[in-house]
Amino acid sequence: MRLNSSHLPDAPGVYFFKNAEGKILYIGRATSLSDRVKSYFANDLIHTRGPLLVDMVTQAHAIDYTETDSVLEAIILESNLIKEHLPYFNTKEKDDKSWNYVVITGEEFPRVIFVRERQLPTLTFKIREKFGPYTQGSLLREALRIVRKIFPFRDAKSLIPHHESFYRSLGLSPDTSSPDAKKEYQKTIRNITLFFKGKKKELVKTLEREMKEYVERQEFEKADAVKKTLYALMHIEDIALIKAEKEGGNGGRQGFRIEAYDIAHMSGKSKVGVMTVVCDGEIDSSQYRKFRISKDINDDVAGIKEVLIRRLTHPEWRLPDLIVVDGGVAQRNAALEVTGGKIPVVSVVKDAKHKASHILGDEKIVEMYKKEIIKANAESHRFAIAYHKNLRRRTFLGR
Repeated sequence: MRLNSSHLPDAPGVYFFKNAEGKILYIGRATSLSDRVKSYFANDLIHTRGPLLVDMVTQAHAIDYTETDSVLEAIILESNLIKEHLPYFNTKEKDDKSWNYVVITGEEFPRVIFVRERQLPTLTFKIREKFGPYTQGSLLREALRIVRKIFPFRDAKSLIPHHESFYRSLGLSPDTSSPDAKKEYQKTIRNITLFFKGKKKELVKTLEREMKEYVERQEFEKADAVKKTLYALMHIEDIALIKAEKEGGNGGRQGFRIEAYDIAHMSGKSKVGVMTVVCDGEIDSSQYRKFRISKDINDDVAGIKEVLIRRLTHPEWRLPDLIVVDGGVAQRNAALEVTGGKIPVVSVVKDAKHKASHILGDEKIVEMYKKEIIKANAESHRFAIAYHKNLRRRTFLGR
């Protein structure tokens, strides 16, 4: 194809800019191939993508592409092709230390872990497999969440008992206690390995063969489980990735997301919880959420726990970069317990006039995001009070 973006499909995939000799100059991936490649010919390219990629476009002679079944597969294919071809403009565009990888550990029950390039030399465990490099860390985290729903795996925090127990209860981490647990989990790791190597066809054939074998042995429960896995694999729901791509614009980057939580009630009655969102310093009220607390008890710590547990059962919602809770040490510890320390948590302590007096948490995070933390906390308090008052009014009126 000549240097013309008009014939590309409105579908996910990977695109290639090539020079006159057919050498690949740059590899990218997109939710919509046609929309993404068209963006390279916009008048504001130098402002949206920088002078390096403007230079790339001027050298390009042709555009090629490979369509994929999902955005998730496009992310994986892009990584594998960059690793294979090492295009000049891909390697120049990215600092080596900012690449991201998926690592499978060499433990008896391996963990699947997100690792940055700069962290690799400091790892203390044996690496069984390493996949990457990947360009956007935020998208890779979303990708891992989708893969985990298809192939439940142990993650970086799985050595912490309450963390592992929580994710096992969600069906996102395997049961390691059964007699054949190790054998079955090795199959899961094999499946994840094939998927990240871009060998989906081989993976599908392997699962189809397993399903047939289970049927022949009349192990119908296991056969049904494989059937469900196959269906999930062939119908990957990567809405979160598509949303992240749209939020990130041409660069595919996401902003720093803060989620703030607060509880409101009157002597334990009409108890509610809320979540508010501040992204890159801006309030995003479209992502606010309300929660009715299950028990009318005067216990804000229990309320925070319940709200966060319920929030984390929504993998389609992007995880925050920082959680803000209203209260002191107890509220912060409750949030850390639920998240297993996987997400930074700060708590805003109030004075007698209910004004923020100080913030508990990582000092560097507090110093960097103090203004945003205060804004998010104030919003969560306002939203919680408004929701609580509305609920009390409806209850009083008998609605």
